[in-house]
Amino acid sequence: MEQTLNEKRATVEQMLRDMGGCVIGFSGGVDSTLLFAMAAGVLGDRALAVTATSATYPERELREAEALAVKLGGRHRVIVSEELDIPGFTQNPVDRCYYCKKELFEKLSMIAAAESIPVVIDGSNLDDRGDYRPGRQALAELGVRSPLEEAGFTKADIRELSREMGLPTWDKPAFACLSSRFPYGTEITREKVSRVGRAEESLRDLGLRVLRVRHHGDVARLELGPEEFDLVLHTLRDEVVARVKAAGYVYVALDLQGYRTGAMNEVLGVAP
Repeated sequence: MEQTLNEKRATVEQMLRDMGGCVIGFSGGVDSTLLFAMAAGVLGDRALAVTATSATYPERELREAEALAVKLGGRHRVIVSEELDIPGFTQNPVDRCYYCKKELFEKLSMIAAAESIPVVIDGSNLDDRGDYRPGRQALAELGVRSPLEEAGFTKADIRELSREMGLPTWDKPAFACLSSRFPYGTEITREKVSRVGRAEESLRDLGLRVLRVRHHGDVARLELGPEEFDLVLHTLRDEVVARVKAAGYVYVALDLQGYRTGAMNEVLGVAP
């Protein structure tokens, strides 16, 4: 029998109580914000949210995560996680995310040990099983738990419960680190990451919310949500082109298929 949303919430909260304390990988996205809100409510100071900042994590996202932590009233810490220094990462292999997640959650595990906190958790949910996510292997190897997934939460469940709880992230668009903007096998450098970041930041300043700037050499391929698509085509086209070119691109292309999760995995034949 399908559990109700309140039953799923109760299941997660009981998991957290049983843990007695947790360190949470906290990006400030919809999933980890819900998990942090529940953990802070159940565990108080025994819940510690940790946000990792790096060249691939935009300043805007960090500011939002810090503001959310204050709003939620839980313990929060920011650490540096420079995945571009990880051997093999910058070559952008198909298992790139494995190296990133392993480096990050090893740091979180060390924090947990230093704080005498027994468990490290993340915000993965059931829908994450439907895409190619090599980072999940790293989480499994390190014993990281995913309470939302274990309790049967889908992305839709998370957004609905977040809305009911009054969390400002309930309708926040999905976000992935800037390394995900590069085709596999394309070398990732600080300059390229910075270029993508400048382009996306300038477009967000125009009011666009659902977007990705995919890097293909001199070409920026824009993936936009339906509302952004119409707005760009009919109102903001010239401004968008000017801003993306100002970020360092020569050509600006609009992907007619629009934004979709895991677009760079389509070459692997595993994306939805």
